[in-house]
Amino acid sequence: MPNPRKQAVLTDFAAIDFETANQCPSSVCSVGIVVVRGGQITDTFYSLIRPEPGYYSIWCTRVHGLTFYDTADAPVFPDVWAQIEPLIEGLPLVAHNKAFDERCLRAVFRTYMMDYPDYDFHCTLTASRRLLPDLPNHQLHTVAAACGYQLENHHHALADAEACAWIARKIL
Repeated sequence: MPNPRKQAVLTDFAAIDFETANQCPSSVCSVGIVVVRGGQITDTFYSLIRPEPGYYSIWCTRVHGLTFYDTADAPVFPDVWAQIEPLIEGLPLVAHNKAFDERCLRAVFRTYMMDYPDYDFHCTLTASRRLLPDLPNHQLHTVAAACGYQLENHHHALADAEACAWIARKIL
């Protein structure tokens, strides 16, 4: 359970989660966004994305269940980001394992030659390791449960972003 003396200071943010089609960080194939303002969820966004490069590794498909056929007619990243950008404008981003999600975001911006706005990223994984050291592990579903949230549909980008937002409201 989170330290009760720890006061949440991050009340406005956007939790983000990507799933990838293969080992390339630019191969984002889905994104989930949960916008939190004043400590309350005010908006959510989910989209499939046609990945670049456009092939799926069996390992990634085993994790999230998405295949080439699921995203063959999906929009490309710049079109999806055009919808996301106004939702998250001015907000810091939060991810569970920010190293992964930030690497994906930077890579896909490079792939499409888009100017990266240098988002302020926070990490619930790092915070959970510091504030909840007695957990058996710091995987998203474990930390979410310790914070009172039951994660359903793990590795669906929106479900994971919702769990991340819940954790962030408790420990960031």
